[in-house]
Amino acid sequence: MDNVSRTPAIPRPTGLVLAPFRALRYDPTRVDLAAVLAPPYDVIDDAERAELAGRSPHNIVRLTLPRDDEGAGSAYDNARDTLAQWRSERVLVADDEPALYVYEEASDGHVQRGLIGALGLTPAEDGIVLPHENTMAGPVADRLSLMTAVAGDLEPIFLVYDGGGAASRLVAEADRREPDVAVTTPDGITHRLWAITDGAVLEEVAADLASRRAVIADGHHRYATFQRYQADRHEAGDGPGPWDLGLAFLVDGSAFGPQVHAIHRVVPGLTAAEAAERAEGAFAVRPLTGSVDDALDELAKAGLSGPAFVVSDGAQSWLLSEPDAAALQRALPAERSAAFRSLDVTIAHLFLIREVWGLQDREDVVDYRHDVPAAIDAARASGGTALLLNPTPVADVAAVAAAGERMPRKSTLFVPKPATGLLIRAFEDA
Repeated sequence: MDNVSRTPAIPRPTGLVLAPFRALRYDPTRVDLAAVLAPPYDVIDDAERAELAGRSPHNIVRLTLPRDDEGAGSAYDNARDTLAQWRSERVLVADDEPALYVYEEASDGHVQRGLIGALGLTPAEDGIVLPHENTMAGPVADRLSLMTAVAGDLEPIFLVYDGGGAASRLVAEADRREPDVAVTTPDGITHRLWAITDGAVLEEVAADLASRRAVIADGHHRYATFQRYQADRHEAGDGPGPWDLGLAFLVDGSAFGPQVHAIHRVVPGLTAAEAAERAEGAFAVRPLTGSVDDALDELAKAGLSGPAFVVSDGAQSWLLSEPDAAALQRALPAERSAAFRSLDVTIAHLFLIREVWGLQDREDVVDYRHDVPAAIDAARASGGTALLLNPTPVADVAAVAAAGERMPRKSTLFVPKPATGLLIRAFEDA
């Protein structure tokens, strides 16, 4: 008899699954909904965390970014206790029946709309849910501790897919009726939510999605956390359960899709003038006149015909374009796909930063900022340079993911990000 312990097989869906669930939601008669929502945890710094917590004693940031000094226990224990208290006080109430939720964000003329549901978890090699960036152990360990404490999903990951079927039609037609939720947050984004419970409609959506695949636009660490928690539960002998799914926002990239912004780099200690001088020969280097906004216009124009970058300290800017083809080919790994090798962000890291500037590509050497003013400010403060990039097209992100490859970290910023706090997926309600 074989006495060797074996971990039971983890369920693996054969297609894209976005299942209805009973959402835990704020009762709008007990809270000001605009005051309790927050951005995703990983874009909130200490100052914004304090500002959000100050808006309301029930702001969701008290769960997603818990603190040791906001309760009697550890930060994670405090999140667990706070969630239980809000449920007991009926500040948070579970919906009566499972639903998929059409979720819309609208701001400055742009409308993003998709479906929120419980995503069937699959490994990347199955080609159903495709990551495009690598993860780090630290954030996954943090999110795993929080997920274990609260026994649920506090915020969704963000997925993009090629639609055109029943799910896309459902999303497109959602605004034919009044939303269940409509609120405008202080950042000017209007959020609307429709709960879809019709069984026939849900079956059509399930059938439509079964043959599709999706790319993780945002939330790689959360998805890795979903998978770690799932593995832990199965190793513990708990069997199939709500941990086999994770909260996700699925958007058709061809209709009501996100905007994609670049994430810029900051290199402390390397002045913009020196950065431009050292790039001579490897790139066509052209000094730019005018403002940083003018430099961004030049960057966008140059990017239409190939890789291009701007190095700037705010006072002076240079355009780097037309990289030396032979030197570039030597710097990029031949075994990687053409999609990966052609990315501006790949060329920035593997050619410009490593080969041309001779720098190690580490976080303490190359920093990141989500917008140009922040990158310029950081460059000035550190006596360094801001390395400004064009955004990566969604199609290029999808091509790299489809090739089974990962882009350098902090390659893309999909906006708007789904708000946290509209929907929680608590395992006890599953």
